Amino acid sequence: MVLEKRSILMLKLICVVFVSLSPLCCGKLNDRLPENASKEIISATDKLQRDYPFEPVPFTAVHFNDVFWSPRMEINRTVTIPYAFEKCKDSKRFYNFERAAKRLAGEQLDDTQPPGLTFDDTDPYKVLEGASFGLSVKYDADMDAYLDKIIELIASAQEPDGYLYTARTMQPYPPHDWAGNKRWVNVKNLSHELYNMGHLYEAAVAHYHATGKVNLLDVAIKNADLLCETFGPGKNEDAPGHQIIEMGLVRLYRVTGNEKYLNLAKFFLDTRGPNDGEYSQAHKKVIDQDEAIGHAVRATYMYCGMADVAAIKGEQTYIDALSKIWENTVTKKMYITGGIGSTSHGEAFGKNYQLPNMSAYCETCAAIGNVYWNHRMFLLHGESKYIDVMERVLYNGLISGISIEGKDFFYPNPLESRGQHKRSPWFGCACCPGNIARFLASVPGYAYARKDDKIYVNLFVGSTARIDMDGEIVQINQHTRYPWDGDIKMTILPEKDVDFTLCVRIPGWAGNMPVPGDLYGYQNKVKEFATLKLNGKMVALKLIDGYVHLSRKWEQGDTVELNLPMPIRKVIANEKVQADKNRFSIERGPVVYCIEGVDQSGGRVRNLFVSPEAKLATAYNSNLLGGVQVITGDAFLAGRKADSGEAQIKKTVAFTAVPYCVWCNRGANEMVVWLPTKIEDTVLAPRRTIASQSKVTTSKGTGSLSNMINQIEPKDSSDKENGMFHWWPKKGTQEWVQFDFDKPTILSSIEVYWLDDTGSGQCRVPQNWKLMYKNGSQWSQVIDGNGFAVEKDMFNRTSFAKITTNSVRLEVQFQEGWSGGVLEVKFDD
Repeated sequence: MVLEKRSILMLKLICVVFVSLSPLCCGKLNDRLPENASKEIISATDKLQRDYPFEPVPFTAVHFNDVFWSPRMEINRTVTIPYAFEKCKDSKRFYNFERAAKRLAGEQLDDTQPPGLTFDDTDPYKVLEGASFGLSVKYDADMDAYLDKIIELIASAQEPDGYLYTARTMQPYPPHDWAGNKRWVNVKNLSHELYNMGHLYEAAVAHYHATGKVNLLDVAIKNADLLCETFGPGKNEDAPGHQIIEMGLVRLYRVTGNEKYLNLAKFFLDTRGPNDGEYSQAHKKVIDQDEAIGHAVRATYMYCGMADVAAIKGEQTYIDALSKIWENTVTKKMYITGGIGSTSHGEAFGKNYQLPNMSAYCETCAAIGNVYWNHRMFLLHGESKYIDVMERVLYNGLISGISIEGKDFFYPNPLESRGQHKRSPWFGCACCPGNIARFLASVPGYAYARKDDKIYVNLFVGSTARIDMDGEIVQINQHTRYPWDGDIKMTILPEKDVDFTLCVRIPGWAGNMPVPGDLYGYQNKVKEFATLKLNGKMVALKLIDGYVHLSRKWEQGDTVELNLPMPIRKVIANEKVQADKNRFSIERGPVVYCIEGVDQSGGRVRNLFVSPEAKLATAYNSNLLGGVQVITGDAFLAGRKADSGEAQIKKTVAFTAVPYCVWCNRGANEMVVWLPTKIEDTVLAPRRTIASQSKVTTSKGTGSLSNMINQIEPKDSSDKENGMFHWWPKKGTQEWVQFDFDKPTILSSIEVYWLDDTGSGQCRVPQNWKLMYKNGSQWSQVIDGNGFAVEKDMFNRTSFAKITTNSVRLEVQFQEGWSGGVLEVKFDD
């Protein structure tokens, strides 16, 4: 059996610290190990002495019992993971493996079966990884047996030489253009072969550590051996199109001690770029990069791989590049929620300070990647600023990706909505549900770390932790209602009196710095600062890299009491962030707030504005959204004057703000994070106009038709904040938009605001256009028109001889090689 051949190799990790992608934990395997493994264990330990200087305390050694994370983790274990497996079955993710296995067995298959996407294999891998983490925390015999059946299915789809990629194996011909016409030929673009395999390794190592079984690890190692034979100097030198294989290979190295996996991870990093495009961070060599560019998930996974390899191999050039990229991200490209990736075009980072709210992409997977990356930066440097960012993501832009009930998900996480956003039970591209399922079980692994004789307290969560200090077990019990309350009491319970230093993090938000740099700042400076007591006596807050160091011989029952005042804070953005001008957001502790239409009379919030000096209050509501701290205040309700339609203050109304992370759990509705402070920045209810009362139809395109008649004037031709309609990916085609009126209507002009996202997309102003009107049963072109302009960043107005009609139609010819769209249309009311 493969198990027998590899058994000694697979057992090397016991007592060896390893850092994984998701849980970032170390742990001892269960007792099902042969006695003759000891020499191999010592050998592996010698090989793996060098790693991150700061060592995470494994998530299996930290048990949460708090009001925020513990319920969510239990729902993830009992609801989300079983549900995600069921969706993998319903969406034929498992069927792909069955089909591939039958093809390998020589069975004839119906080749009309739609193949799905080239990365569908990763969804079962990710959910399996999350289930394995769950087994590590709370054993479930039924789930253990179920995972064995899934692993048997996965193994049956592996080709004899180790190749495992159902998108190719299950078909006689490549199922998708992304796959290429044979193995590996499109690996640096969109085949996702190596991406799939990276997630396989992640799952295999997690399952091995949860159960001690090597059934999936054998599959992963056989596949990794094939990669080592295929890729490298003088072999296939292509870089992966979607990063994660680098982290997976490092995890395999930590399990086996086999340096060829580590070396291949480094090769994949070093062979990337230059001049292969920004989308997959291949525009420069990785060590020459200094700005967060391209697909945000790919980027964070690459940064994590760089950090892993740098920690083990001492690659300072990687660390220097990571520091520059991190500085750029946090000071110019990160949302107040910790979300990253501002544009849907390429699911990518935008330009510096380009942080739109309604069109913010902020993919859930990117938030998870941001947590992985910032935790690794802490493990390299030991500075609290990385944990500050990580905590911001955790409590806001990451956990917002899943509903309270655990069965509905966000792919993007916008910071404003007019009601068009809603959670989905699954996606065709279902990367986010599986990713958040695998992540949640591992959150306790981010709470503590250690280095030499120091224990670092990074997260404040009601919990019990048992930390191994070189053979001396120190138990730390945290008692707190964080993030709703800033009182944290830690009881230290060493098995015997022991000397060590407890390093307690003082969050940046507890002072006057929401995030490092000047991207965001507090309007109201704190007057009451954090306090710390040791056994009831006040301790001076002398910070070292953001931590208070308490060095002493600790005894049973010693207490540390940290008080973090949580005033309501008004956050203002750097003036270079155009989307947030004349606005502020609300924050309390680590939690960012928003206001939702469901909490307001009339169901709207975008027509509210709030004085910068408004008084705000807070209270805990146990009956709302599973129990949350809410913030209340007064706002001005804006409306239109009856005669002119201009904005005016109608009245003062009370508003309720809820944590951003729980928005849209009560259905789709309006939502705002950044509250306007001026009436001109509100969005009023549309007036009754010729355009707004028309019925809109178009040739086949993308977007809500009402976007073209919502009466919101774009800031420029690339302004997608309030919606658009476009025909991408069609290029160079002739398209049309038709407006039908319920009665004969007199018209003499039309104004069109064209979409043109030069620099970020594939839409340009059209080559030309004309306006047709229904003349009886025939279509005729308007006469005496004064030109059909195609200018950017303005309404293009055309006047013509009066017509009376029931329908008009724009006929648009796009430029060769380009698509196009419409932001807004107006008629002469």
